[in-house]
Amino acid sequence: MLGALTQLVRFGWEQALSCLFPVVIFASLALTQVIPLPFLPRYDWLLIICLLMQWLMLRSGLETRDELKVITVFHFIGLALELFKVHMGSWSYPEEGYFKVFGVPLYSGFMYASVASYLCQAWRRLKVDLVKWPPYLIVVPLAAAIYLNFFLHHFWIDIRWILSGLVLLVFWRAWVTYEVGGIRYRMPLALSFVLIGFFIWVAENIATFFGAWEYPNQTEAWSLVHLGKVSSWLLLVIVSFLIVATLKQFKGKNTNYMAS
Repeated sequence: MLGALTQLVRFGWEQALSCLFPVVIFASLALTQVIPLPFLPRYDWLLIICLLMQWLMLRSGLETRDELKVITVFHFIGLALELFKVHMGSWSYPEEGYFKVFGVPLYSGFMYASVASYLCQAWRRLKVDLVKWPPYLIVVPLAAAIYLNFFLHHFWIDIRWILSGLVLLVFWRAWVTYEVGGIRYRMPLALSFVLIGFFIWVAENIATFFGAWEYPNQTEAWSLVHLGKVSSWLLLVIVSFLIVATLKQFKGKNTNYMAS
C-alpha cells in the first residue's frame, strides 16, 4: 500500500512538472484578473508573460530545442483555429489588446502550445513508449480529418462522432507504456485520450472563469462549459498526440540510424 502511494506521488510530481507551462498561463489569467497591470491591456500582458515563460523554459533546460519546434507548430495550428472560430462566432475575446489579429489576441496560441508542451515533457519525463502503433498511412489522414472537421462542420455535417468511432477502431489494440520510479506501467491509448481531454475541459472552465475567452452563453454571466466540449478537446488532444508521437518516433528512428 505504501509503495503504491509512493508511486502515485512520484507520478503526480512528474505530471506537475510537465504541466508547468499551463500552470503559469492559468496563474497569469487569475492574477491579471484580480490585479490589473499598468500601461498595456491585459491580453498584451498575457502575451508578454507567455513569451517570457517560453524563453525561461528553453534557457533553463526544462524544454529542449526540438520540443520548442513542436510547440511552435502547435502555436500556429491553434492560432489558425482561433482565427476561424472567432470569425464564426463560436467564442470571442471581448477585452481590448494591441496584439490582436481579427479579434484574436496572440497569446491564445500559447494555450494550444501549452498542451503540446505538456505532451512533450510528459513523454520525456515518463519515458513514454507506444505499443502496436497503427500505420502512418492511417494515422496521418485520420489526424488531418479530425482537424479539418473543426472547420468544415460549420458548412457541412459534423462528423466528430464518426471520427471518434474511427479513433477507437484504429487505436483499439494500441497501448501507451510509461515509467515511474523505475517501474513500467501501461494504459490503453484510447483511455489516455479521454483522460487528457477531460482534464483540458476542466482547465477550460477555469480559463473561461478568469476571462481567457468567452462563449456566447457566458456573455451575461459565467457558466459551466457544456460537457459536450469534452468531445472537441478529446479530438484535439488526439491530433496533438498524433503529431507529437509521429515526430518523436521519426526522431527516434533518425537517432538509431545515426548511431548505427
